[in-house]
Amino acid sequence: MAHGRDTTVVLALVLLCGLLHGELAESKAYMVGDSRGWTFGSGSWSNGKRFLAGDMLVFKYAPGAHNVVVVDAAGHNSCSAPGGAVRYSSGNDNVTLTRGTSFFICGVPGHCAAGMKMAVTAA
Repeated sequence: MAHGRDTTVVLALVLLCGLLHGELAESKAYMVGDSRGWTFGSGSWSNGKRFLAGDMLVFKYAPGAHNVVVVDAAGHNSCSAPGGAVRYSSGNDNVTLTRGTSFFICGVPGHCAAGMKMAVTAA
């Protein structure tokens, strides 16, 4: 009897690993703004694209000229970042999407108001 149960456990683990691997293999990396990178006018870049949880957004920009700040819907609408907001400034930032809508702004004064903000929804 124990042998049958051991086989079932092993098969379940193999199936679970296959499902997890399959989900990871489907993840994609997207360069925000395509060849232009994260810059003014990038806000509409995500329109028409289908994102999944686990996909990665790659924000490329000149360090010091821009940055990426993760905000909520209110921060996106008002172009303001709450204290403790996650900020990226390397010029080559990778952000993995979670299910739902993620909001990003450039925290350099005036940039968000000039259109450097984006909402991305992942299924």
